Amino acid sequence: MRYSILGLAIIPLLHVSISSASTLPPARAPIVAPTLDETRAVSPALARYTETTLLGELWSRPGLSPRDRSVVTIAALIARNQVIEMPFYFNRALDNGVTPAELSEIITHLAFYAGWANATAAVAVAKDVFHDRGVTAAQLPPAEPDLMPIDEKAEALRASAVQENAGAISPGVVHYTSEVVFHNLWLRPGLAPRDRSLVTVSALIANGQVAQIPYHLNRAMDNGLTKAQVGEVLTHLEFYAGWPNVFSAIPVVKDVLAKRPG
Repeated sequence: MRYSILGLAIIPLLHVSISSASTLPPARAPIVAPTLDETRAVSPALARYTETTLLGELWSRPGLSPRDRSVVTIAALIARNQVIEMPFYFNRALDNGVTPAELSEIITHLAFYAGWANATAAVAVAKDVFHDRGVTAAQLPPAEPDLMPIDEKAEALRASAVQENAGAISPGVVHYTSEVVFHNLWLRPGLAPRDRSLVTVSALIANGQVAQIPYHLNRAMDNGLTKAQVGEVLTHLEFYAGWPNVFSAIPVVKDVLAKRPG
């Protein structure tokens, strides 16, 4: 009898819940990036800078290839969770030579360097971009590919530094940094090592995480990024991460460059 009374008591609540759901306003259409004309209607100056300085001048500078600029840009957008611009720049990246597999791998990589939620937000955008362009599962990197060989000497130095820095505080950090990040993620073949480093450095600068720049910038240059390209990455990120984040990174970058041989 007790259960019957409880059941009867729930029925009105279910009725109210269903009735309320039926009167909810329709879901809003997703927000999309404004066109230049729409931007001009709100901020003529912003539209002018976008058209002439950003898209007209910055993207035409010779210091980085259009593909590299796309990699830097989408890394910054994902790291900062700036979803509204992702459709335009994901498509631009694919037009500039970034493959669907590479875009997929960039999103995976940034789950570790910018957080899972930022990566899943990017997935929600990329799935529509891939659908519209007819990208199939066969074009994407497998979940468990054959990994690239590891540089044992460099890895031993990295592991020792992490153990000394974090081992007494968080053994779990040491474990996952080695076993997942550097013994798996960084060895996935879906991104060339230089691209993976370019993504990482761009995300760190975009989020103002300057303490992590020295290790990853040195690794990026070991992987083929040149001094001139580093300078152009900073120039590009002024527009996509803001001047303060770039100026915060410059002293750290300057110190790294000064200490590198040659």
